[in-house]
Amino acid sequence: MPITANDPKRKTWLDTPADTDFPVQNIPFGVFLTRDDVITIGTRIGDYAIDLGALHQLGYFEGIPLTDDIFLQDTLNDFISDGKKTWRLVRNRIADIFDAENSKLRDQKEHRQTVLFTLDEIEMQMPVQVGDYTDFYSSKEHATNVGTMFRDPENALLPNWLHIPVGYHGRSSSIIPSEIPVHRPQGQTKPKDSDKPVFGPSQRVDFELEMAFVTTDANVLGEPIPIEEAEEYIFGMVIFNDWSARDMQTWEYVPLGPFLAKNFASSISPWIVTLDALEPFRTESPKPEIEPLPYLRSSGKKSFDINLEVALQPENGEENILAKSNFKYMYWNMSQQLAHHTVNGCPVNSGDMMASGTISGPTPDSYGSMLELSWKGEKPIKLKDGSERKFIEDNDTVIMRGFCKGKDRRIGFGEVRTKLLPVFQPKKK
Repeated sequence: MPITANDPKRKTWLDTPADTDFPVQNIPFGVFLTRDDVITIGTRIGDYAIDLGALHQLGYFEGIPLTDDIFLQDTLNDFISDGKKTWRLVRNRIADIFDAENSKLRDQKEHRQTVLFTLDEIEMQMPVQVGDYTDFYSSKEHATNVGTMFRDPENALLPNWLHIPVGYHGRSSSIIPSEIPVHRPQGQTKPKDSDKPVFGPSQRVDFELEMAFVTTDANVLGEPIPIEEAEEYIFGMVIFNDWSARDMQTWEYVPLGPFLAKNFASSISPWIVTLDALEPFRTESPKPEIEPLPYLRSSGKKSFDINLEVALQPENGEENILAKSNFKYMYWNMSQQLAHHTVNGCPVNSGDMMASGTISGPTPDSYGSMLELSWKGEKPIKLKDGSERKFIEDNDTVIMRGFCKGKDRRIGFGEVRTKLLPVFQPKKK
């Protein structure tokens, strides 16, 4: 089935900014609260949010096999379960409805008032109920930098790293959408000059620049997903900020890996951009240094050229760009990650989220964490206001953005913006 929504010549009758992340060729999916306090599934074109529940009730998806309530839910999980054929039919139809040459909705003022919202009239919600969340560790540059810091350059990568997409299962309950603030976590850390740990607020709160993909129902218990079929089960992608407490992580991660240092919060961009929308921006992954085992051998263009940036904004201050990176730097691609995740028979469900791990590039200005940018705090970063940062301070806001750019279009994710608040203080009774 062709992806007609991607036609680069297509124009829309909606008034959209020339440099928008959300042209009519994007058609992402999300969930938002409307001005009438109704939660609905929607999409976005330019600076308009579109109520797909209302659009469906008005008959605009006639001919597509959808249940009456498919867009009247508070998560995308059921829609995602319908599979790629349905996703593509719906995206193609939305693009047709808002095509400049299609007057059906354009000339229906009452219908337009029902389905269209400006961004200041809505509040974005979590797009999916995340049942399970996995965080990979798939950037060779990041893994090398961390290994160099904490071991030595000669043994930066552990022996398994070039053979498997390393990952761990994280906590889904603390994944939150953009604009929800995060409190500085507390836990155990071990000072260098002590042989015993202490308890208190983390002094090394960090961001991790990542992308995450969202899956559909893919397999049953015991059934692996072949690498050549993996993309059939990937709905789309979001920007993912995996907040980290580096001092807590250093103390706790041996022998079982990250725990409290990672599970206090992860922030995502609220619009899921489909793999169909990203199709024109495919690119090859880095050439493997060691040929992987057959179930991980990937061919063709399995990565995407997604420009990424991280900014930090102090309270009442200016935004400072800290790093610019790209998703294409990932050594292990999404197909390899999903194939490895399920090769032992682990079932994958609709709404599961799998994060890439920190995305760092080959140069210091492309590192995807403060741990690397400040090199463990040894090289503080100077901001425009003259202050310095080794890690994230209270009331700093971290902003991540991502977009693909071609000759004829820009497809973006918007941003994920999160403020770090001081340690949570219980209300006095």
